[in-house]
Amino acid sequence: MSTTSAARAPARRRSVPPTGGPLGRLGSWSYRHRRLVAVAWLLVLAAASLAGRLAGSQFKNDLSGGTSTQSQQAAAFLRQRFPGQAGDVTQVVFATRAPVTSAAVRQRIAAVLTPIARLPHVAAVHGPTAATGLISPDGHIAYALVRFDASGDAIPGPAVQRVITTAQLAARPGFAVQLGGAPVQSVEKPQFGKSEALGILAAVVILLLAFGSVIAMALPIVTAIVAVASSFGILDLLSHQLTVPSFAPELAALVGLGVGIDYALFVVTRYRQGLRAGSAPADAVEAAMATSGRAVVFAGSTVTASLLGLFLLGLPFIYGAALGAIIAVLLVMAASVSLLPAMLGFAGTAIDRLRVGRRRRDQIPGDKQGFWWAWSHQVQRRPWLAAGATVAVLVLLAMPFLSLRLAFTDAGTNPASYTSRQAYDLLAKGFGPGANGPLVVAMRLPGAGGEPVVTALRADLGGLGDVASVSPPAYSAARTAAVLTVIPRSSPQDARTSALVQRIRAQVVPRATAHTGVSALVGGQTAASIDTAGLISARLAVVVVFVIALSVLLLAAAFRSVVIPVVSAVATLLSTGAAYGVIVAVFQWGWLGTGIDNGTIAPVDPWIPLMLFALLFGFSMDYQVFLVSRIREERLAGVTDSDAVARGLAKTGRVITSAAAIMVCVFAAFVLGDLRVLRVIGLGMAVAVLLDATLVRMVATPAVLQLLGRASWWFPRFSRSRGAPG
Repeated sequence: MSTTSAARAPARRRSVPPTGGPLGRLGSWSYRHRRLVAVAWLLVLAAASLAGRLAGSQFKNDLSGGTSTQSQQAAAFLRQRFPGQAGDVTQVVFATRAPVTSAAVRQRIAAVLTPIARLPHVAAVHGPTAATGLISPDGHIAYALVRFDASGDAIPGPAVQRVITTAQLAARPGFAVQLGGAPVQSVEKPQFGKSEALGILAAVVILLLAFGSVIAMALPIVTAIVAVASSFGILDLLSHQLTVPSFAPELAALVGLGVGIDYALFVVTRYRQGLRAGSAPADAVEAAMATSGRAVVFAGSTVTASLLGLFLLGLPFIYGAALGAIIAVLLVMAASVSLLPAMLGFAGTAIDRLRVGRRRRDQIPGDKQGFWWAWSHQVQRRPWLAAGATVAVLVLLAMPFLSLRLAFTDAGTNPASYTSRQAYDLLAKGFGPGANGPLVVAMRLPGAGGEPVVTALRADLGGLGDVASVSPPAYSAARTAAVLTVIPRSSPQDARTSALVQRIRAQVVPRATAHTGVSALVGGQTAASIDTAGLISARLAVVVVFVIALSVLLLAAAFRSVVIPVVSAVATLLSTGAAYGVIVAVFQWGWLGTGIDNGTIAPVDPWIPLMLFALLFGFSMDYQVFLVSRIREERLAGVTDSDAVARGLAKTGRVITSAAAIMVCVFAAFVLGDLRVLRVIGLGMAVAVLLDATLVRMVATPAVLQLLGRASWWFPRFSRSRGAPG
């Protein structure tokens, strides 16, 4: 990628009619009507933002797997038979210097709970007493249960916040008050904007180094920000109709900023090359849109299509998360082919003004004296060594992936500043980690004759080594239903808890209820998370096959080659596996210490690998399209296969590595955010893009194309090529 002062460019004149196809004509139209296009995009941004602000957001952190799971059936049964206990519960946890049983502490606790009981949407409050078992053995930690009159997202956020505020106003030295439970976690919002700002700042620096011009740098940044900001308001509106999780806006920002800046970078680079070659600005815009613009549309469509594969999971919260990312990609793609040509029209030949740094002699992309030309020939001289070394590095990095454990993480992975995290830690300290994730056994009884079965089942559960305690049974008024609360010894995200749930369902319950007329369901939030993880794992293969097959078919259609798409898919699988390996080593094994994972090691949320897989296969197509399309252009121009690879790499190496550096910085910035799920996704995507744009595209691809030669371009004769995106 090179820069040339517009003042030294040859005279320009429009000598030929538009020949750039639909995208070239769209770019030319946007160039000529740039004021109209700019105003239209500003109106879109304003309308989306205003509509989102007026409607407000109703994000729902419902990670359940629908009504088909046993935990959801248990929840429905409890709502029917125990309506007074159907609402969600929040724990108000007290840590006291004096014993909880002392008169002064009991009085303070009562002063906290009494006003909470009078708050809207609070159905009942159960304070800590020796009889309820809500006081720790050492007598210095206790908790109360605040039951709301609804569950899930039916509880108004302000009502939960009032409970939190009322409780924490009573905190004093020696009398700590923290709150936990699903309602509290639903209103804890991550700090928004820090990660995005760091990512944009890094992109600014890289673009300045790449372009050496403030104006050229600003165009990709503005394009991405306008598109991503518009997606936020649309997500707010969609949250009223769909299950959109609270992290969806940040996920959309992560994806949108990364691809948006990258797409605009490719277009601006091609435009500046056109100016340097002597084209008039209008012709340079049209040529850039006909080549790089076409590749942008192809790459964006591939990312979108890959994300559509997540809809095969059948989980509502995945729909919302995937749809947010899809909207962001579509908007940045639309902005890249309409708003960006308009801004190029405003910049014109002044795009290289406001230079930063020392003016350098421009080097023509593909110059045989350039670094990437020399690099390609070094790789091509020892293709077996280059390909083998790449595979070895990727396989080595992927090794930890064999230890991947999928499970929904609990509040123990929240930031240490969150009250839910502090409540979690206090409960684990005072009552054991299982107190944070009780299991519920809901039983349907044939009548009073079923009570001995309940007693026997309670004894069997209490005898399990992984069970800390089992509550006395609670019966419905008609004695046709009963509930047992089981406290595991392990935390909700521990593998032993998952094994305990499976054992209770498969062995303990069937043995205790056989031929008795009693049926039992194991539920609770922990069991619901385990059930959803199982659903995702069962459908994983379908999504993987869909995404791989789609990527191969799209690349085959683009390049009229069977071999290149297959090789690309295999290489992307290796780089994705390496990213998974790094995720396991960092977040599951804790190799980088406890700072990056909020102070605790934990399994990986089961939906994250699939989201990463869809995104990374889409992103990898970006670089493959820009690299291979240039190689194909050179080959069609009549040069040898070996020289075509070298020239293609020389013309795209710098821009691909610059684009990858931007993506890596944007994604890595999210590792500094509050939410663990976005830290995992950010690190995984940063590692995968880094490996894909360096080892895979700059080493493995030229090596494999050199080894295969003309066989790389084999395609059935019944189809004829009309050109590829580039």
